Amino acid sequence: MKTILQPLCFKEINQREQGELAQQLDRLKALYGEEAEFLEPIAVGEKIPEKVHGVLFPQMIGAVFGHGAEIAAIKLPVILMTSEFGTVEMWDWEIAAYMRENLHMDNVFTPYSTQMAKVILRAIASKQTMKDGGSFLIFQDSPGEGMQAEIFKRFFWWEKECIQKIEENFGVKVIFRSWKEVSEKAKRMDHNSAQKLLGERSGFPCTANEEAVIRAVKLYMAIRDMVNSEEHVLGVGSNCLNESFYADTTPCLAWNWLFEYDHILWACEGDLVSLLSETVLYCALRKPLMMTNLYPFLMGMAALKHEKIEQFPELPDSDNYALGVHCGYFGFAPQSFCTEWTLRPKVLEIVNEEAVAVDCRMACGPVVLAKIHADLKKITVIEAQLEEYVGYPGSDCRNGALIHYKHNSGHKVMESLSSHHAIVIQGDVAPLILQIGRVYGMEVEIL
Repeated sequence: MKTILQPLCFKEINQREQGELAQQLDRLKALYGEEAEFLEPIAVGEKIPEKVHGVLFPQMIGAVFGHGAEIAAIKLPVILMTSEFGTVEMWDWEIAAYMRENLHMDNVFTPYSTQMAKVILRAIASKQTMKDGGSFLIFQDSPGEGMQAEIFKRFFWWEKECIQKIEENFGVKVIFRSWKEVSEKAKRMDHNSAQKLLGERSGFPCTANEEAVIRAVKLYMAIRDMVNSEEHVLGVGSNCLNESFYADTTPCLAWNWLFEYDHILWACEGDLVSLLSETVLYCALRKPLMMTNLYPFLMGMAALKHEKIEQFPELPDSDNYALGVHCGYFGFAPQSFCTEWTLRPKVLEIVNEEAVAVDCRMACGPVVLAKIHADLKKITVIEAQLEEYVGYPGSDCRNGALIHYKHNSGHKVMESLSSHHAIVIQGDVAPLILQIGRVYGMEVEIL
């Protein structure tokens, strides 16, 4: 979906300004045609069509100060893109301040780069997509009791309160289907069809045996059939670890192919809050991201024991480091997001012997760790550096990411984390997430 923008102008504009308005709109259409649909401009005070998602001021003149009441009545996002470069003109900072402070508008956006403008437009569109019938498809049967019930029974994402809050706050519908049934369906999928599909999509590095890979392909085929039977699925997930006794494989290859070929996001372990976080952040940013378990060095043995590691790497600034690892490796990420990506035999003891796992690496460099909180009103963003990868033979961390907090904020991080799951996003994108938070009406905490 594109954001439908209603350009606004002032009835006081003269002939010269009318020509400049038309010229500016042509520039904006060329710059943002992939992100937005531009309607014909109307004057401030005229009725805004119901189909509109946001209001655009492509031009500002002094008449704005005489239309305060009419502008303040606009409840949609109000975007100022008044420079020839598709950003806010610096001469309009006073107008933006007037709108925010004198007119008490918290819906005014002043993008100062084309990248930021695109993120704002995509965030508005994504928010509307969820409200207009988007859905999350989750495969599970009994979410708490299972292979690691002592862990999984603690998670908020299973609770009715969480599901209800997601549906009420974002409009997205959460659909549950049986993990047991889709796993049984996968086992019945035609072997030759699975081999044919694998041949068509071959070329990815793989050390798992052929039988294991065919099982993974069959699970993809079964899940894809279920996705196609529902309307407007934005993301999928499954209780693949805790209920691993129902399946003869894991959905790692399925999540990769669903993203790469079907453009559907994923959530490991059926974590709905992670899936929501990925949807909100990826659909606006379009940056490589993935989910992993975060093990801050400050957690000591409480973290190490779970991964069967004797000690963290010895570092002079260890309080400000964390290890990112999930299912034996860095965690699941689509192949196109990675510098290295291999489908390998499983590592964890709790899954089938023929299960597979993704061993991948994203590029080292600046990242943020982000997650929406349980109240769905706040996003915590930790600015960090993915420094290198470390592995421990025989452990549940064969290839994990060493992550250094940018602002030496280790102790603050410990007080602010809302989950052991973190969304790792490439790049210095914290300022962009601030804009996304404003679109969704969520506080953004940057550490």
